[in-house]
Amino acid sequence: MSNVPDPSFPANIPALGQPVDELALAEIKSAILGKLRLAIGKDAGMATRHDWYKAAALALRDRIVHHWLTAEKQSYDAGSKRVYYLSLEFLIGRLFTDALNNMGLLKVFEAALGDLGVGLEDLRKCEPDAALGNGGLGRLAACFMESMATLAIPAIGYGIRYDFGLFRQIIAQGWQQEYPDEWLSFGNPWEFQRPEVVYHVHFGGGVEHVERKGGDLAIWHPAETVQAVAFDTPIVGWRGQHVNALRLWSARSPDPLKLDVFNTGDYLGASAEEARAESICKFLYPNDESAAGRELRLRQEYFFVSASLQDLIKRHLSSDGQLRNLASKVAVQLNDTHPSLAVTELMRILVDLHHFRWDEAWKIAVATLSYTNHTLLPEALETWPVELFQRLLPRHLEIIYRINVAHLAQAEERCPGDVDFRASVSLIDEKAGRRVRMGQLAFVGSHSINGVSAMHSDLMKETVFHDLNHLYPGRINNKTNGITFRRWLMLANPKLTDLLREACGEAVLDDPSRLEHLEALASDSALQQKFRTVKHHNKIALARLIGERLNVMVDPGALFDVQIKRIHEYKRQLLNIVETVALYQAMKDDPKRDWVPRVKIFAGKAAASYRYAKLIIKLINDVADIVNNDPAIGGRLKVAFLADYNVSLAEVIIPAADLSEQISTAGMEASGTGNMKLALNGALTIGTLDGANIEIRDHVGAENIAIFGMEAMDVVVRRKQGLDATDVIRRSPNLSRAINAIGSGEFSPGDPGRFESIAHALRYLDHYMVCADFDSYYEAQRGIDARWQVVPAWTRASILNVARMPWFSSDRTIREYARDIWNVPVRGTAPHGLQETGAQRGATR
Repeated sequence: MSNVPDPSFPANIPALGQPVDELALAEIKSAILGKLRLAIGKDAGMATRHDWYKAAALALRDRIVHHWLTAEKQSYDAGSKRVYYLSLEFLIGRLFTDALNNMGLLKVFEAALGDLGVGLEDLRKCEPDAALGNGGLGRLAACFMESMATLAIPAIGYGIRYDFGLFRQIIAQGWQQEYPDEWLSFGNPWEFQRPEVVYHVHFGGGVEHVERKGGDLAIWHPAETVQAVAFDTPIVGWRGQHVNALRLWSARSPDPLKLDVFNTGDYLGASAEEARAESICKFLYPNDESAAGRELRLRQEYFFVSASLQDLIKRHLSSDGQLRNLASKVAVQLNDTHPSLAVTELMRILVDLHHFRWDEAWKIAVATLSYTNHTLLPEALETWPVELFQRLLPRHLEIIYRINVAHLAQAEERCPGDVDFRASVSLIDEKAGRRVRMGQLAFVGSHSINGVSAMHSDLMKETVFHDLNHLYPGRINNKTNGITFRRWLMLANPKLTDLLREACGEAVLDDPSRLEHLEALASDSALQQKFRTVKHHNKIALARLIGERLNVMVDPGALFDVQIKRIHEYKRQLLNIVETVALYQAMKDDPKRDWVPRVKIFAGKAAASYRYAKLIIKLINDVADIVNNDPAIGGRLKVAFLADYNVSLAEVIIPAADLSEQISTAGMEASGTGNMKLALNGALTIGTLDGANIEIRDHVGAENIAIFGMEAMDVVVRRKQGLDATDVIRRSPNLSRAINAIGSGEFSPGDPGRFESIAHALRYLDHYMVCADFDSYYEAQRGIDARWQVVPAWTRASILNVARMPWFSSDRTIREYARDIWNVPVRGTAPHGLQETGAQRGATR
């Protein structure tokens, strides 16, 4: 029995109704059985479901590796410029069916496993979601990696191989509880450990300066060394034509066990250094309320940046032999502020280790690095105490000071005598107790700084980077986020995909702009009926999941109203649940009215230290307990909070959604990608003019989206007037009554004071404009009720949302990065005209 894959095995997606090739079927069955016996060590009769999953995954991985090695060799032989994408998060989700789909092997593996008595869907559930991210930042990185592979851009993603990731969320009596997410407990068949790829990452100690050839040479004498070990995961592009690597770093001590200490009987002390080293890759975003937590966070960021830059420099030297051309052969993208230390680390490598003159090294570094900003929230731009830097990264603090000297000299030249301007742009915030500003560092050290939606990029220029934009004009540009349609349409919603193939032709799989053919059919009754049938099928699946997890029975015929995202005050889950309370009270007042049945679906995690966000989760669950069990409203309103939100759960929720809640406080959501996924799957958006909601409106048409609330400048004005909302509440009976009910304990009868703090904040500290926007939101929701009752019109709007979403493909976004920032050529199967098609239509709508 041979289990050696055929590298020429065709990667294609069979046309609708096309039978599976029998020779291919036999070959795949043989490969799976071979892996089961030789790699797992089991006969078919003894194999568990997880054994079958691992065998099938390894059989698939063999086929991927051939494409991977071929792509790697071709890019190096051609001397191609390479992109290195540095991100603290990669929310890749399950890879099995994603890779099967992109390799064109989904149907043949499904048939092969069926013949072997195993269900593909059962095996898919054996695979845990990789716990490598939290929300949109990490999922965007995953979409971008897939699009870079699809467009045949030679690239490597760099991150950390977290043992437990963020956390596994459990809801116990309505409260969020955090537990380790043991996603690696059964091993990971997708990764290749590279024990030969090890880099030393240093911390602490001191810096010695010596004379060398008439100049100063800095020698860092670290107090601690940690080893970074590489683990590679292949990322498959569409139709398997190109494969890139995601390289994740695991931390270990060079001396894992001090035997002399062990022999004295101090068994814990003997492995203390190993435990300290391994803590770097234990959890994503350690709680930084303590000094130890803040130090660990900075150690994580430097650890993965240092290992990644050492690796890419070694790769470049092995192919080019010198570093002066680094920027012409290497593009390094910093995904948000977390990898900002790449600026100082690259300078350290060039100046200290390769002895470049400072000015030449700086030109190389700036030309090589580019920075994506994802948020305007000051806390997410990161600042670190100078004292912590001095203790942990003394050489990097020196480099920051030297960068700052030249930078402030430039600021003085631009605005002579303007002390406030210099203080604003300085890399050191003196007013906040001498802290290093990482956002400023990334900005100054990069040739390109991009926002992730048109509005966000404009606000960057007007707010957090206003003065830096004045000092370095032209660096800020916009790259509106996108999503991969392979994951968020084809894989997540196969029945809708089949309908789109039928309506738009098979070419829609390669060319999302073909979705525009749906426009002419949006009012066609036959297509509408098929579209509604697909949506109802997806809603039945979600209703079943809600029933299984929460023991709450929901009607698939109800309007499924979905808000799925990280729990944060600016994302305003609180606005949603306050409106839910007001709707519930209105239903109680008039139970005979023809209310639209509605299911409010929430999912998302609150940061472990974010107590107020966790209290909002408790409020949602307490409201659910009352509403879901009140016979007076006849089941016409249900509330469901689904725990442990991840990619796989999103793949069930998104295809079933009728209404997409994108209700962040205007001016605070950089872009969003959940809004794109939901609209692509036919959900209508209710939202503020924030982030990419604006561009979605421009593409799908203002009549096919529900916009409410203040705009960003309105929010600024309102905040200047004060945060007291008592005047707003007094004028809104619905809002006043809902807040009173929450604050007085109607939804927490066992603990009447539980939500007093929420009620108080709503009344007197309305920073996120929950009260200020409430009436507009409530009115928009009643408009949604009215639209829902006119079925053909709702269906038409839903179809048009799908038809007009092609521009939001991550392939378009990556094409723009490649053209405007990285200067790399693009190949692959995605159509070259996609960007122009979407932009033209957005400009004329």
